[in-house]
Formats: sequence, C-alpha cells, structure tokens
Amino acid sequence: MLGCICSKTGSSHSDRLVSVSKPQHLILLPAVDVAEGKAVRLTQGQAGTEKDYGSPIDAARDWVNQGAEWIHLVDLDAAFGRGDNHALLKRVVADVHKDVNVELSGGIRDDASLAAALATGCARVNLGTAALENPEWTEKVIKQYGDKIAVGLDVRGTTLAARGWTQEGGDLWETLERLDAAGCARYVVTDVNKDGMMKGPNFHLLKEVCERTSRPVIASGGIHRLEDFHKLHEMVPEGIEGAIVGKALYDGAFTLVEALAASGERFDPYTWGPPQP
Repeated sequence: MLGCICSKTGSSHSDRLVSVSKPQHLILLPAVDVAEGKAVRLTQGQAGTEKDYGSPIDAARDWVNQGAEWIHLVDLDAAFGRGDNHALLKRVVADVHKDVNVELSGGIRDDASLAAALATGCARVNLGTAALENPEWTEKVIKQYGDKIAVGLDVRGTTLAARGWTQEGGDLWETLERLDAAGCARYVVTDVNKDGMMKGPNFHLLKEVCERTSRPVIASGGIHRLEDFHKLHEMVPEGIEGAIVGKALYDGAFTLVEALAASGERFDPYTWGPPQP
C-alpha cells in the first residue's frame, strides 16, 4: 500500500500508483543522488565527499526491479548552486514513473524550478532552502499543489541547514510550527550529522518531530542495518511514514528486498516480512 500523493483518479497503471490510504507499513525510498551526471553518495552532505555509483538511470531501474514503491531522486548540483542535472533527472523519471512514484529534490526555489520539477512527471517534490528563506512563496505553493509538496527539514541539533547544508537556516521548531500552519502535507527529516555515516538514525529527533506535528514524517540519514527498519516500523503509529535509504544499499549492507521485508506490515519479534507458510 502506497502513501497518499495526490488526488488523481482513473484506472491506468500510473493512476493506481497513488492512494489516499494511510500506510500500514514503512514506505522505503531508495535514494538516487545525482552530481555531474552520476549517481553518488555524500558523507554528511558535504560537497567533495562524493562516491561514484554509476548511471542514475541504471540505479533507479535497479531499485524498481528489486520492488521499490518510491525513489528519492536528488539533484545535488542544483542543491549546491553549481548547475543542474535537470535533463538527466527528467529521463530518470520518464524511465521509471510508470512503475514507481518519484520524489524529486534539489534546487527547487522558485516558480520556474518548481514547474520544471513537476513537469518531469514526479509524484511530488521536496522543498529545502526555499521553505526556510522564502516562507511566503512556500505557503503559496503548498496551497496551490497540496500533497505534491513535501518540505525537507535538514538539521544539526535543532538548527536547520540550508543551501546544500552549507548555511544555517533557522530553528527547527519555529519553522515546523510555521509550516504546519501553512498546511504542509509531510516532512522529510534528516539529521545531517548522521547522513552517510552508517551509525543509525536519530530516533530521538524523529520521535520529537512526530510529537510536534500531526503530519507524516519521512526519516532520512544514518540507516545502516535491518534493525533500523524494525524500530522505524514501530514508529509508524506515531507518525513515521517512510524512510530514505542510500549508502547502506549502495555499499551492500543489505538488499532492498531484505529492507522491504524488514519494513512490512507484519510485526513479529522473531520474523519480519510477510507471513511464512
């Protein structure tokens, strides 16, 4: 079961990818971060720490073949203000959007870049810096596009990070309150200090965010073992909707198939995944 994305109706396969039902399991979003035309992973979001993993199109298709429901697709060059990979990301979305939903992120800061992102056919976009620096515009597009807009809350401690995590962007809790009042549909919460470090998510941060908002939360940063999915799965009733997974998948800590099984609807202290015969 997929999470709520938009109000599309109809009987085509792409229409059936979206649902208004609340997920009963943890939705996984394998990440495809793109820099200079390649799929890469960063350590703590720092430019210059890129590790090359090849073709973004091949990476996205591989996650589809392993059963992904969603892909988290990021233009790192746009996020860092050093150009963009828009044409390539459009090709990635075109290749997979009939099979999975795509969340697109990176450098979406005005009407033109938002329109270009949505024109790729992605299911939703994730706003970052714009949500911190341009609250009036953010409120406008939230009202205009509703569930197609998510906001990324990237934090160090409780201080938000902006401009590709290179600048401070204000207080987390004040921003969360403002975005809730604006009607933001969901949040992608990343502990920058955990990202790419393979040391586990910041569960305390995630729990506190869930306590302060009724909107669904997607966890990002630090996942490195299957037990992390077990714990995040337990937090679904508290408001955790999904989890973005990157470096652990690319480095082979586990497969996406294993991660999906660990995030399924069945909770059993000894066996994770679907019921066994």
